[in-house]
Parts: sequence; structure tokens; C-alpha cells
Amino acid sequence: MNTREDKLKAFNRLLTIMDELRDQCPWDKKQTIESLRTLTIEEVYELADAIIKEDMQEIKKELGDILLHIVFYSKIGSETNDFDIADVTNALCDKLVFRHPHIYGDVKVANEREVADNWEALKLLEKGKNGKKTTVLGGVPDSLPALVKANRIQDKARGVGFDWEERSQVWDKVKEEFDELKREIERNDKKKTEEEFGDLFFSLINAARLYDINPENALELTNRKFIKRFNYLEEKTISKGKSLHDMSLDEMELLWQEAKNL
Repeated sequence: MNTREDKLKAFNRLLTIMDELRDQCPWDKKQTIESLRTLTIEEVYELADAIIKEDMQEIKKELGDILLHIVFYSKIGSETNDFDIADVTNALCDKLVFRHPHIYGDVKVANEREVADNWEALKLLEKGKNGKKTTVLGGVPDSLPALVKANRIQDKARGVGFDWEERSQVWDKVKEEFDELKREIERNDKKKTEEEFGDLFFSLINAARLYDINPENALELTNRKFIKRFNYLEEKTISKGKSLHDMSLDEMELLWQEAKNL
């Protein structure tokens, strides 16, 4: 592996290249913080894909792309005298030290759960000192996908003690929401049914969190599993000179069971 000196040299090389690109490349010269936003989101999703696939070489590549964006934003910030890469890095270091009093202070913690709880509490304290709104859920970004947002909301609520005493209690809530959904379906009330679907999803996400399962990862694994099996079903159907439209459900089920056993 590279030495610390090698790592610093590599980062310095990146900063130099960024300066040169911003000064000489027509495309890089035109970019703004706003124009980079959607590109950054795309890069984060590409990293997430690589992580799901457990492709370490692809993870390395995507991390580089995200690092480029961080340096790019910092370069633009330096041009307006708002911040530069040193400000970004030092602000991060200060935050890490502040939020790890069990390492850099005299706070004692028993496990990673207490570390997470302290993190959320210190985050609120930090915002209060900066004159920002300090509501518990105030730090959850509005633009997060709904599933990720639900998990984050519940995690933050847990940080201030709003949680089940025993995690097994959540299954009563899941059943309650499922029963309410069935009632609204029977009543044929579209709006209420939509609400109850949301409540059921929220309770299942809560259950996943309580059992240390990331619901986003779990659902994505199922998505990929379904795609793999459905592709098998389609390929087998085509190899027989048939179309899926012409297949009966029973015929599809036979191939689906084959796919499950692969």
C-alpha cells in the first residue's frame, strides 16, 4: 500500500490538475456549483451500484469521480472567496473531533449504538451554536428518496429515545398497519389506501432498522434478484421459440422455479 507521503503527493497532484483544467479546459471553465449538482448525484448512484456488486475496482474508480467533484466544488468556492479545499478539510476534521468525544475527550461509551446517539445529540448542539434550527428531524434532507428518508427519520427519532422498548413489539405495529390497509382496500377508498400503504411501508422500514437491516440495500438486492430470474425466464422462453405473451402463468412458474435454483 502507499505511504502517507505517497497519498499526500497524489492529492497534491489532483489539486494541480484541477487548477490546470479550470484554467485551460473550455468545459471545466464553464462549470458552476449548480451545473455539477446532478452530475454529483449520478456519481453517488454509480458508487452505490459498485458497492452492491462488491466490485472493488469499480468502487475505487467511482470514489475517484466523487473526490474529483469535491475538489471541483472547492476550486469554484475559492474563486468566489467563500471556501477552498483546506477550509472544507479543516471543517470536516473539526467536526469529527467534536463528534467523537469518546476519542478526543473524556466521554465513555459502551458500544456503537451509544456512539451513534452521541453523534445525533452533538449534531443538534452544533447547529444550535451556529444559530440554525435545532429540531430533531431538521437535518433530514427533503430531497432524499422516500425509503432512505423514512429510515433516516426513524433513526434520528431513536436517537432521542423515541423507539420501541423491545424490537419484537414492532411486529404488532406491522400487523396493525397491514390490517388497516386491507380494510381500506375493501372500502375501495383510493386516497386512504395510498396512506395505509405508506404506513405499512414505514412500519416495515422501522422493523428493518430494529433488526439492523438497511431497507434500501435489502430492497435493491431483491430488485437485482428479480431481474436475474426474470431475464432467465425470458431467455429460456426465447430459446424455445416462444414469446412471454404466449406463455401461460403455469409455464412461466416452471421456469421461475428453475431460475430460483440457479
